[in-house]
Formats: sequence, C-alpha cells, structure tokens
Amino acid sequence: MARSDPGAPAFYALTPGGRRDYWTLLHPPYTIWHLSYVALGAAIAPQFRMRWLLESLLAFFLAMGVAAHALDELRGRPLRTRIPSAVLVGLAVAGLGGAVVLGVHGVLSATPWLAVCIPVGVFLVVAYNLECFGGAFHSDLWFSLAWGGFPVITAYLAQAGTLRVPAVLLAAGCAGLSAAQRVLSTPVRRLRRDVAEVRGTMIFHDGTQQPLNGAALRAAPERALKLLSLSVPLLALAAVLARI
Repeated sequence: MARSDPGAPAFYALTPGGRRDYWTLLHPPYTIWHLSYVALGAAIAPQFRMRWLLESLLAFFLAMGVAAHALDELRGRPLRTRIPSAVLVGLAVAGLGGAVVLGVHGVLSATPWLAVCIPVGVFLVVAYNLECFGGAFHSDLWFSLAWGGFPVITAYLAQAGTLRVPAVLLAAGCAGLSAAQRVLSTPVRRLRRDVAEVRGTMIFHDGTQQPLNGAALRAAPERALKLLSLSVPLLALAAVLARI
C-alpha cells in the first residue's frame, strides 16, 4: 500500500488510484475517532449490551464513514480520488440505506426513541456534506453536534431507552472534542489542499532565523490530530472493556 506524501490532501491519504482511493475515502483516523463517541455513549449507559453497541457502530460506520464521506468527495473531489461519481452515489445510498435498516431494527427491538434519531441522522449526513440550504448546516457548530454529540446520544438511547444527564454531559464533551478537531484540521486542510506556496521567515529575539513554509505551519496541529485520533479510541476501548 503506497504511503501518503507531503502534498497529499490529508496525512492519511494514499497515492490516488485503485483500492487506495477507498482507504483515503474512509478517512480512517477520523472515522475511528468518531465511532469512539458511539462506544463511549454506550459504555456509560446503566445497562450495557454488546449487541446494541455493535449495531450502533455499524450503523454509524455506514452513515458517517461511508455515506458522508462519499457525498463529501462527490462535491468537489477534496481528496482527489478517482472513484467514479456513480460509485460514490452508490456508496452514499447503500451506506445511508444500511444505517436506516439498522436503525429501524433498533426501533423495533431496542427503543422507539431511535425513530427520532433516524431522520435526524439522514438529514445531518445529507445537509452537511452536500452543503444544502446555502451551506447553513456546513459549519463548525453543526460538525461538532453531528459528528460529536449525536453519536453519543444515539448510542446511549440504544442501550438505555431513555436520556439522562450523564449522556447529555458526555455528548457536550464529545461535541467539544469535535470542535477542537475542526479548529485543528481546518487550517491543515487548507494548507494541504488550497495553498500553493508559503513564504516567510521566523526571526527570534536572539537574531536567529527559521524558514517558514507550509510543512512548518501544519506540523503542530497535524501532530495533535494524530495523537487525538489515537487517544480517543483508546479511551473508548477502555470504557467498553470496563463494562464487559
């Protein structure tokens, strides 16, 4: 599997072409990061059932990991993949369809409250990634709510069948983490995808100088993103193992 290069659209993006494009499309570090919120939401529920955690993880993987990213790539090709548009549309439809089927199963077998989550989830995926309504839902706030808070609430409801204060607080915390992710990733994404060249010099108080370029500007936030994309899943795994 080819490795990413400094000019890639994301630090995890592989050389375009073939099966490599599908790895890049899934945004693996970020997808695992956001699926961790599902695990955390399930882990703090009064009653923990692995069955519903696995179904919740699969539903969010299909909706966020597959459908949302396929729609995002369909609009402007930010990841520069060569996946045909028809395939991206098929992935989006199949991903959302699969998530809805799992959601309906949850409504019938776990709690009717999930009936509220299904249309909300579909709306968020489509409205955010296709920038519907003039991009009104394509913002840092909606990103943090949709990819951070919503997974916690849904996974908790699937386990508990009701909503309690700890779930709301955890959802707020995960929304905050997603907001921090957005703050870090937005300038990095812009440097990788939109900026052709950065010129400048940092001059220190002792007179020494250091060249300033795109790689230098994105080094710290990108390292923070890599650490967080490892740390958050480890926290979620620990929380789930504590309930088994």
